Order: sequence, then structure tokens, then C-alpha cells
Amino acid sequence: MSATPKTLIRGARILGGEPQDVLIDGETIAEVGPGLTAPEGATVVEADGKVLLPGLVDLHTHLREPGREDSETVLTGTRSAAAGGYTAVHAMANTFPVADTAGVVEQVWRLGREHGYCDVQPVGAVTVGLEGRKLAELGAMADSAAGVRVFSDDGKCVDDAVIMRRALEYVKAFDGVVAQHAQEPRLTEGAQMNEGVVSGELGLTGWPAVAEESIIARDVLLAAHVGSRVHICHLSTAGSVEIVRWAKSKGWDVTAEVTPHHLLLTDELVRTYNPVYKVNPPLRTEADVMALREALADGTIDCVATDHAPHPHEDKDCEWGAAAMGMIGLETALSVVQHAMVDTGLLDWAGVADRMSFRPAVIGRMSGHGRPVSAGEPANLTLVDPAYRGEVNPAGFASRSRNTPYEGLELPGQVFATFLRGKATVMDGKLS
Repeated sequence: MSATPKTLIRGARILGGEPQDVLIDGETIAEVGPGLTAPEGATVVEADGKVLLPGLVDLHTHLREPGREDSETVLTGTRSAAAGGYTAVHAMANTFPVADTAGVVEQVWRLGREHGYCDVQPVGAVTVGLEGRKLAELGAMADSAAGVRVFSDDGKCVDDAVIMRRALEYVKAFDGVVAQHAQEPRLTEGAQMNEGVVSGELGLTGWPAVAEESIIARDVLLAAHVGSRVHICHLSTAGSVEIVRWAKSKGWDVTAEVTPHHLLLTDELVRTYNPVYKVNPPLRTEADVMALREALADGTIDCVATDHAPHPHEDKDCEWGAAAMGMIGLETALSVVQHAMVDTGLLDWAGVADRMSFRPAVIGRMSGHGRPVSAGEPANLTLVDPAYRGEVNPAGFASRSRNTPYEGLELPGQVFATFLRGKATVMDGKLS
């Protein structure tokens, strides 16, 4: 019988602190401290002061399989996730067929286990076919091998208040959470971009902030009324921040996420008419971006989630009105957060670990992820080089799609290594 593989990470700054050594034995962190001796046969990784974080956890990833394998597959999506420092992702339900049954969520879960680049936790649909009329098999998905705990019709809003109330009541039975795509459909019919000065000047149909804020206000009240958990997907406006802040001040069980692109990009970019900037919810104003950053820093927004939304070339390389909405984000998320939050002094690396690993793991009920970097814990880890600077080149991405809004932009930070239960999925910036 072969010996358990061991890895010594030497001189890593855990959560940005003083350099220490971390010994991985099999799937577990065996020892943490200065000056550790490498066991015989161990792989030694020279960290040289790089920052060591718990493996990142994404609450909002579109893997597209089954049904849209031309955009992404579980294999390519999890390779993309590992390259971005993720050890776990939540796969959204808007596949073909929709992940609204135990059979489909188990299929996605098993594909994740087979490919092994990161753990895949399926998100179940709230309603059958994402149609908003009838609750999906929430209990069966929760009891399945996939153990679903997050339910979302993402891509569509659960706009019927009665259906939303029933879903919130139902998930209480197994400590689930309903993740809402907050978009009042009647207020966004034909909408192409944020409603404001730029939409007026360009003559594009506007997407008002109130379309998001009104649904969030309703749903935090519903969650409080029934004593359940609600999570707000891709929060994008300053007004939404205030509603979530108010709900949390009441002690209600409300959590929220923000995407990297809403922390950095604004609706001014739509002046280019480049469909790479077309996204749902739309890019907002500079004032919204600043409010989102402050809310992430003070904890009003719980976590960063990528909303990684891959599309084939032909769905983006067309005129603005015909283009699909969405951006890929797994491989650039940590760099964007470093640029927008760490390099601006709004968050330290411990804060990044909290918002990109600890909290999303708790919200999604993923045990084994979002754990401290200490002895006895699972060796799910990300080693990042914050001193790195480089231009984003999607040609080198692991994702099957290339619809990144950051192409040619210089961003800081590089994922040097990713470990999933002690096994390197990325080493020296390259997939293993």
C-alpha cells in the first residue's frame, strides 16, 4: 500500500498574515506553523510570501450542462473554477432540462464528482420549468444524493408572491434557502440596460433600479413573515443595499451576494455597444458601484458570487439587441476583488476569505468548505500571488466560452495553486 501523499507549503501568508508553513497529509491539513520539516517524499511548494486562503466557494455558477454544452460543461466549468481558485461551486438550475427534479440534480452532482476539479453542489429550481406557476420537487431534491439546499429560478424571478411564500415555507423543513433573482418582469419588458442618463442618451429601453428593489423589499418581508431564509442573487443597486441593510437590522435571515463585474464596471461602457457588457442585472452607475463596494466591506452584502454565465461566440458577437445577457467570471473573480476591494483598502485578505469562502459555504450549507486554515481541517486551499500583474487574455481560459468584459485589462493577482482535499488541481498557475 502506497504512503499517503504529503505536501509542504512553505512560507505562505495565511489570510495575509505572517509567513507560515502548512503541511498537507492526504486530504487534511496536518500541521501549521513556522519552520516545519518536509517529511520524506513530500512535495514542497515554495510560497515565497504568497497569500494562502481557504478554497473559494461560488454560490452562483452556470455550468450549462445538461443541454447547452456548446457554452460550457461540468468538466470545462469546474476546470475554469479551479483555475480561479475555487474548490466548490453551486450550479444554477436553468439547464435543459431544468434542474427541477431529483434526477437532474443528481446527474449534475455525479458529473462534478467524476471530473474532480472542484465540488459541484447543484441548485434546484423553485418552480417547475422555471415557469413560476407550480413548486418544483423541493423535498425530493433535498433528499436526493445531491442534498440540495439552495433553490433558485435564476434567470427568471419568482414574481408570484404566493408561490414565493410557499417556497420559503417549504425549505424551512430541511434548512434550505430560496435564492431570488430580483427582477419585476413587468417593469423590465424589453429592457436592454440600466435606466438612467446613458439609456436616455442611447435610446435603449431602460431597466429601472426599482424593478430589483421592489422584489427584494417584498421578499425580505415574506421571509420575516414565515421565519425562513432568503438570499438575494447579484444585488446591483444602492437602493437594494439599503433594503438589505434594513432587513438585517431587524434580525431577519437575509443574505445577499454581489458579482465582481458589479463591483467594477458601469453602464458608461454600454456606449461602446459591445454586447460583452450586456448582462442581467445590467451594469449600473458609478454611485451604485461605490455603494456595493462599501456594503461588501461592512458586511451588508455577505459574499461575492461570480454569476459565471458562458455563451457561445455567436450569441455575443452580434448586434446589442439580439445578444444574450451574461459574462464569464470564474477565472477573473479573485483578481477583480483584489483590484476593487483589497488594493483600495476596503478589505484585507481575511475579509476576502470571509466573503469568498467562509460565508458562501455557510449560506450554501457546504460542510468541508469555507473552513479555517488550521490543523485537522480539510485541505481545500487557494494560494494566490497578489504581486502579479497581467493583461486578461481569454484565449488561455479553461472555460469553453470567451465572453469576458475584462479582455486586455490589466488586473492584479494570480492563482498560483489550488488544492481540493489535498490534491493540486492547479500548480504554478496551470491546471494539473
